[in-house]
Amino acid sequence: MLYRSSSISHYPIKTVIIMTTEVSISHTTTILTPEGKEESEEQVAIETPYTVTLNEEEIGASMVLPVGLEEFGVGFLFGQGYIENPQEVKEVIVCPEGRISVYADVASMEPKDVIITSGCGGTGKISREMLEGHIEPPLELTFSFAEVKRFIREVLQASPLGPMTHCVHGCGLWADGRMQAFYEDVGRHNAVDKVMGAILLGKASPRAAVYTTGRLTSDMVLKCARMRIPVVMSRTAPSSLGLAIAARAGLTLAAYARPERLNVFHGAHRITLE
Repeated sequence: MLYRSSSISHYPIKTVIIMTTEVSISHTTTILTPEGKEESEEQVAIETPYTVTLNEEEIGASMVLPVGLEEFGVGFLFGQGYIENPQEVKEVIVCPEGRISVYADVASMEPKDVIITSGCGGTGKISREMLEGHIEPPLELTFSFAEVKRFIREVLQASPLGPMTHCVHGCGLWADGRMQAFYEDVGRHNAVDKVMGAILLGKASPRAAVYTTGRLTSDMVLKCARMRIPVVMSRTAPSSLGLAIAARAGLTLAAYARPERLNVFHGAHRITLE
């Protein structure tokens, strides 16, 4: 049976959205062991190319899980440095043929001097200007360990797609005592882009904590820092440049995050032991 995920808009920006999307397919595999072989039904995550345009100009493309696409389109453009704040976004149109069209009042659409990062696909690039430029300090937030535990558990239990396919990353955002957003994708950076897009589309607050199942490399941390998110956590590890960006921005960076343990690499003062 196919797992389906719905995406419903609650914000005033004009959008055209795919309401129900298939995100996995069923496939019969042959399991081989020294004792013999048997057939098994497996769920396979769907990976499909989408092109992102800004005001009819093609900006880039990525292989994505086809859900949360309006958030991905806006978040992708934020990650590339074309969009800075929610007021700029005017319209988002998602075409099932593989195109996400974003219309926004932006100061410039000049091509960026980009650096290829450890990510893959079109989102594996960040502009040199963003990497080397000024970063505003994060928003103020105190995050209790009790909330950390609830947040991590909710992210890891938010969707059956991960346990079914073992092929997607999840990213959640926690604010005001609850998980305000959760997205998943075949790419860890895509899942983070969807969360950034949700904030820009008014679905979630940046005065929040983010938890991702992917590693915290430069592009991942920089997106959160530019959004002024104060607490960023991962199930896995940070890179040296990810850590350096967190320190320069002044945000809290925690890795190997589990419900009962955090390795806080920077900014431990924001997490209280309650």
